[in-house]
Amino acid sequence: MAMQSPPAGARGSEDSGSTKLYPKFFAMTEQRVSYTLDSTLETVDSAEQAASRIASEAGFDDDEVMRIAMAVREAAVNAVLHGNAYDPGKKVSLAFEQTGGNLVITIRDQGKGLDLEKIPDPLAPENLLKTSGRGIFLIRSFMDEVHISPSQTGTEIKLVKHVHGPSEGVKEASQ
Repeated sequence: MAMQSPPAGARGSEDSGSTKLYPKFFAMTEQRVSYTLDSTLETVDSAEQAASRIASEAGFDDDEVMRIAMAVREAAVNAVLHGNAYDPGKKVSLAFEQTGGNLVITIRDQGKGLDLEKIPDPLAPENLLKTSGRGIFLIRSFMDEVHISPSQTGTEIKLVKHVHGPSEGVKEASQ
């Protein structure tokens, strides 16, 4: 298994019983790779780069890789900025798992939790010209499934992208 460089400020693990850190993510196997990130913007960049690499290795095309990486970036920004408020004592956990036909990405902060009812609609007329507030909207549009689980000990967001094989693409093209 080829070794990968860890994201900056990250510690990683592989849940397949091996003690190797930062394994290459193979599309043909069921595998989980996890990182613990500091609450800094530098680790947001690293999370995006890891997502791009893993999505590419999982077999997604360039457009889907960009969407997955952007969704992870937005979720990591929310975890660092809104969840952990840049607190150096709080960490962000990031995990990538491919099971069956899905790439599942889980991001969890250690903040006070999120009130989903208080998230403004970015498409409302009063919000259209605001320079922020579109992260969750973008995440939902880029991923096939998004599950947000707030609690008093942090917020977990689970992003799911379905892996589409080449035969599916051929079938769509012939219709």
